[in-house]
Amino acid sequence: MQTKYIFITGGVCSSLGKGLTSAAIGMLLEKKGLRIAMLKLDPYLNVDPGTMNPYQHGEVYVTDDGAETDLDLGHYYRFTNSPLSQASNATSGQIYHQVIKRERRGDYLGKTVQVIPHITDEIKLRIHQCAKQEDNINVVLVEIGGTVGDIESLPFLEAIRQFQYEHRGDCVNVHLTYVPYLKAAKEVKTKPSQHSVQILREIGIFPDFILCRCEQSLDDDVKDKISLFCNVPRQAVIEEVDVEFSIYEVPLKLHEQKMDHMICEQLQLPNPDISLSDWQTILEKIKHPKGTIKVGIVGKYVQHHDAYKSVFEALHHAAIHYGYHIEIIPFEADKIIENETVAQNIQGCDGYLVPGGFGERGWMGKILTAKYCRENHIPYFGICLGMQVMAVEYARHVLGLSDANSTEIDPETKNPIISLLSEQKNIQDLGGTMRLGTYPCKLLPHSKAFEAYQQPVIQERHRHRYEFNNAYQAQMEEKGLVFSGILEDGNLCEIAEVQGHPWMLGVQYHPEFKSKPTQPHPLFAQFVQAMIKNKKDHQ
Repeated sequence: MQTKYIFITGGVCSSLGKGLTSAAIGMLLEKKGLRIAMLKLDPYLNVDPGTMNPYQHGEVYVTDDGAETDLDLGHYYRFTNSPLSQASNATSGQIYHQVIKRERRGDYLGKTVQVIPHITDEIKLRIHQCAKQEDNINVVLVEIGGTVGDIESLPFLEAIRQFQYEHRGDCVNVHLTYVPYLKAAKEVKTKPSQHSVQILREIGIFPDFILCRCEQSLDDDVKDKISLFCNVPRQAVIEEVDVEFSIYEVPLKLHEQKMDHMICEQLQLPNPDISLSDWQTILEKIKHPKGTIKVGIVGKYVQHHDAYKSVFEALHHAAIHYGYHIEIIPFEADKIIENETVAQNIQGCDGYLVPGGFGERGWMGKILTAKYCRENHIPYFGICLGMQVMAVEYARHVLGLSDANSTEIDPETKNPIISLLSEQKNIQDLGGTMRLGTYPCKLLPHSKAFEAYQQPVIQERHRHRYEFNNAYQAQMEEKGLVFSGILEDGNLCEIAEVQGHPWMLGVQYHPEFKSKPTQPHPLFAQFVQAMIKNKKDHQ
């Protein structure tokens, strides 16, 4: 079967949910029995989001092969079974960097290097590389970041125009646009969408589908108007109304409007009827929960939801699995020790989670959160930095090493519980470079970790530089901190848990990257189960 391509662009404004929409379309096509791959093209000049402020960009999603990518790849993972790798995300920074490297090597034989054809050719090459990640990929969905009309997006749009010219009949354009409702005029306005499509058509791209993001359902005359002025068949004008309960309603809404059916017809793909019963079951659980549990998230960026996007979603997946609604209570780590005691500032939750992060800000607030949970037998989940917090707190208040610390926070600490590998004795040639991507981990039988995973060796994704210092392992274990997960073929700590505590566990990796609504991550499921039990025990 000839590989087909779906290009998803956005218009009028950003944050319309292109990533979510792309993932939902991908999921529907997979239900048709098709093998898909997904690619996010980002117009910014950073090589990747790894060094970008989470307030600006949200979380950095990490793939198995260690690529630091856009958070939309998290949506792709949660909704689909698409392969995700370095071939799944390309930025302007990467594209230009590659072309300039070739020019410096003399690959262009003295020609003038230009946006067209050299940059556009590299973009097209990335699309082909995404299609060849695995054998037998039927459909590649390409999401273009930014908004139509941005200067930064122009090379990508030109590359798509060329690509479609070269692959006539094998491409479909989906344009996601915003249709605002003006309260003062009490009218829905289609003009912004018309202008957005006009810009696309000037570039030489003609939408096959227009998805209308809106706050309320659109009348037929509004859809008729968009169809007429944007030159799109009436049935291909599809509304995406703000969902009432969950983002996991999106694929169901698109399917109701036969979007997947029309795409398959247009691309001459197999088009069987599909069942979405598994997603309908998820929605029923969301709509009719058994009860509500509360989890406190103690971090640096809690006011910016996207900074911990995968963590929040993984918590929701686990709560849905048990039929509960989960309320996420954000606590800014650097503010919870300003007044009174930590207990008074953060009390009232059924469990607490300290997510990953870098830097000193909020460190003491996180340490005291771990102490509060340990002493009061409240479920605690530490992820990456959250595990390091748990280890340092344990060293300070159980081992009595009052000056215990991480060298990231205090490079001169006399008791470096957490440090760079290069700072640890008897470890050579490993340096302090970041551990990125998937690593295997051996689990200790009869531990909470083994109980969750139900297998001796697991594979999880990492993104960190600092490690637990094994010089303190024997002391820690003697006092009841069990290292239940160790790097296979190595001796690095991957999982630690507190003996005699209902559920206090920290992991050096990022389990949130491998959770789906249909398959909640085992550790998040166990953490939520512990919170439910804690709530019932205190009722």
